[in-house]
Amino acid sequence: MGAGHAHKLYRHASSPVHGLPPHCKIAAVFCFVLVVVATPREAVWAFGLYALLLAAVTAVARIPAGLVLRRLLIEVPFVAFALLMPFVARGERVDVLGLSLSVEGLWGAWNILAKGTLGVAASVLLASTTELRALLLGLERLRMPSLLVQIASFMIRYGDVVTDEMRRMRIARESRGFTARGTRDWGVLAKSAGALFIRSYERGERVHLAMVSRGYAGAMPVIDEVTASRAQWARAAVLPLAALAVCLTGWVIA
Repeated sequence: MGAGHAHKLYRHASSPVHGLPPHCKIAAVFCFVLVVVATPREAVWAFGLYALLLAAVTAVARIPAGLVLRRLLIEVPFVAFALLMPFVARGERVDVLGLSLSVEGLWGAWNILAKGTLGVAASVLLASTTELRALLLGLERLRMPSLLVQIASFMIRYGDVVTDEMRRMRIARESRGFTARGTRDWGVLAKSAGALFIRSYERGERVHLAMVSRGYAGAMPVIDEVTASRAQWARAAVLPLAALAVCLTGWVIA
């Protein structure tokens, strides 16, 4: 990934979190999410402490809190699903503001909202402090299958290409007086989607042939060797270890 393919989620800054090797941050976020998921839902206070831990990381990384909150809007569909659970779940019922809600549904909604929000927030912080190219190098360092890393790399690299192709097709349709107004126009949109698939497939074949002609044999060359010292691993482990302490305390109290 070249520098020109920096993703919009990344926020450049000079902070201890930005300076950590990518595989350290990926492992830390993964372990943190596992600990959050393993926390009993009845330990409401534990999730508050997890949020404080993420807030501390946000402050150290010099990421504006408002930016993180705005990017949390991506979980709105899951929030809508969670809000329906108290109404559709079975079991013991309780009246809240004149509404008959399921107790198990309320706990389930809380479980999804709390753990889902914390997981998304951790992912947002990871994306905000790590460039895409560095993320891919970190996944390789963590021994993720090379084929999956290559697929992710190509998807990221050529996502903008496909998006630009869609934009040109839209402009071409509008220049011919087409405007989608209802179900009658779905046929034109379906044909456009088919044409986009064919163009993308043909471009993918051309790219593959160009790579093979330049010596590609199923593996991408490693340009940068990403390493991490013990001190960097120790700094990255602060978040999951602190979360683990909270989780174990939650299980003991529960």
